[in-house]
Amino acid sequence: MSNPHDPAQREALLAKAETLVEALPYLQRYAGRTFVVKYGGHAMGDPELARDFAEDVVLLKAIGINPVVVHGGGPQIGAMLKKLGVESQFVDGLRVTDKATASIAEMVLSGAINKELVGWISGAGGKAIGISGKDGGLVTASKVTRTTRDPDSQIEKVVDLGFVGEPGTVDTSIIETISAAGMIPVIAPIAPGADGETYNINADTMAGSIAAALGAARLFLLTDVPGVLDKEKNLLTDLTPGDIERLQNDGTISGGMIPKLETCVHAVLAGCEAAVVLDGRVPHAMLIEIFTSRGAGTLIRAA
Repeated sequence: MSNPHDPAQREALLAKAETLVEALPYLQRYAGRTFVVKYGGHAMGDPELARDFAEDVVLLKAIGINPVVVHGGGPQIGAMLKKLGVESQFVDGLRVTDKATASIAEMVLSGAINKELVGWISGAGGKAIGISGKDGGLVTASKVTRTTRDPDSQIEKVVDLGFVGEPGTVDTSIIETISAAGMIPVIAPIAPGADGETYNINADTMAGSIAAALGAARLFLLTDVPGVLDKEKNLLTDLTPGDIERLQNDGTISGGMIPKLETCVHAVLAGCEAAVVLDGRVPHAMLIEIFTSRGAGTLIRAA
């Protein structure tokens, strides 16, 4: 039992109170707003981080913010394909997905991963509902294609990625219904196309499109890096689309960070107030970013 008259405990209690006071203006600013959170990376495979994430999401809901979770699952899909002896090919980081692979991806994403995350949130005292882009007409996918250039002939050719899609249209009605009922939507990045086929969608892209459609106050992309780093490996805390273009042109931003930032730029130009790239391996990184003046990642705004 704590003793408020003990100097050490009184100091600890005072620090907690000061933290709550520091959070007050942010609580007032975001009350009733929507946060879209893309959850993935190594944090998904760590039970302690998964528990922390679930507690953070439940806390957001309890204080009047509407969290919407979109999850990935690439490593888990890869593990299942390997277990079943199915070889994978990638083009520009996207898995070439035939019909059998698409069925396995849906099984892993909409089944095991989605319900596990719903379970973590339930265990933290929240109420979550697991859905995918198929439910309630949430997302209609458009088929993705990529072009590659032959290094010898310099001739471009179109590469068919199979059942890989991107959000074409987004109807947020089911998300709004779930949130209004006091529950947390947990969304698997699977959606039907206009052709009736099922498409696998990159989770970052899915989250960005949903954040834009909802006019979310924040899009959070939880990653395995602290955020966007400069050439000296220092964290860049605030960026605009113009900054991102400049940093990409001079080689500061490269590799897998490029599509993540393209998602952020698309989201903030299409209706999301701001996007944040931050390290999902850091306990409570999202709360630090939201409720303190210091922040924890890289914030992207339209201007």
